[in-house]
Amino acid sequence: MQKKESDKEYQGPDFWIETSDMVARQFRFEVDGRLSVKVIDDSRPVVPRIVGSFLNQFFPSGYPYSVNEGYLRYSQFRALQHFTSAALSVLSTQSLLFAAGLRPTPAQATVVSWILKDGMQHVGKLICSNMGARMDSEPKRWRIMADVLYDFGTGLEVLSPLCPHLFLELAGLGNFAKGMAVVAARATRLPIYSSFAKEGNLSDLFAKGEAISTLFNVVGIGAGIQLASTVCSSMHGKLIVTPLLSLVHIYCVAEEMRATPINTLNPQRTALIVANFLKTGDISSPADLRYREDLLFPGRVIEDAGSVKVGRALHKIVKPSKFGELREIFPKEKFLINCGAKWTDMVLEHSATGEDALKGWLVAAYAASMEKSSHGMREILLLEAYEKTESLFPSFLSELKKKGWHTDRFMDGTGSRFA
Repeated sequence: MQKKESDKEYQGPDFWIETSDMVARQFRFEVDGRLSVKVIDDSRPVVPRIVGSFLNQFFPSGYPYSVNEGYLRYSQFRALQHFTSAALSVLSTQSLLFAAGLRPTPAQATVVSWILKDGMQHVGKLICSNMGARMDSEPKRWRIMADVLYDFGTGLEVLSPLCPHLFLELAGLGNFAKGMAVVAARATRLPIYSSFAKEGNLSDLFAKGEAISTLFNVVGIGAGIQLASTVCSSMHGKLIVTPLLSLVHIYCVAEEMRATPINTLNPQRTALIVANFLKTGDISSPADLRYREDLLFPGRVIEDAGSVKVGRALHKIVKPSKFGELREIFPKEKFLINCGAKWTDMVLEHSATGEDALKGWLVAAYAASMEKSSHGMREILLLEAYEKTESLFPSFLSELKKKGWHTDRFMDGTGSRFA
């Protein structure tokens, strides 16, 4: 009878599945307590795997259900348009070089170098296109990085006359950096404009922003022509003026980003909201937090918010013997919390929203605060923190939405989630 009763004791889940980098893995607790890992969806035939890889690379997530009818036809003609445009570009470049009086053989060699240089820009674009999720999470940081990359590429092009024998290497690397910069700048444009669109007037904001950009681009071209014919007519002048212009450029972009009130939740902004709420009892608005965001190191742990880290793989933070206990503390929630020595790990389910992340963060922050003032067991402190969060969370969430925060999503970049 004792054996039968012990068999009925709760042993935790039989297995769970984690999806990361387009591969689903099954994690299972063995009888001896070991954790076994098994890939469950990477056994497709070669052709479907190639097709799936192609769709993941060049089509939006969830295609075809995530797009409207006609997207495939649009993509087909867009691909043909870019193909013909690139071919015409090669022909026009070759024609210009021949028109400049170059002989056929050196002209052909120069054309090849020039085409390879431009080709490096497309390689940079393709590589940067895989980082879209990170750009959603930290658009400000990636916008600044885009301009740093652009200035780096420009600097290499300016230096290329000093090493004419390394023209292809310097110009190719410069265009590679510029290609990444173009993708990052364009990808982060929408969330930045959206943060200012208070009444859904996104198109108007975009149009006006483009008008301002066009105007000052024309003025900048005029100033550049003037500098090129005076101060920068020599290489020595370019080496002095180019770094100064780059510094001013990066400073202006950083100030632009600091002034932008992004209203979506990511790990850093969630931590800042929770930290301010625990200190003052008030809810910060997007405008309140914009100058407090760390644009260079957004992943730093904030102690006042419970020192929470989100997005680490579940099997790396939870021991098999402890998983059942943690799951019993939060049986209905879409998050799991494990308090460590240096920080607290929180793992979200695939369907978790910004509201789930906020609730989990509050629980972790309250538990960390209670642990400083008492010496109780962590499991008991988590339960007490969870009960406290449950009582105040509805009013907390309501006030948060009034402040303009969007809580339907949580932008955690490429963080791992579990199912």
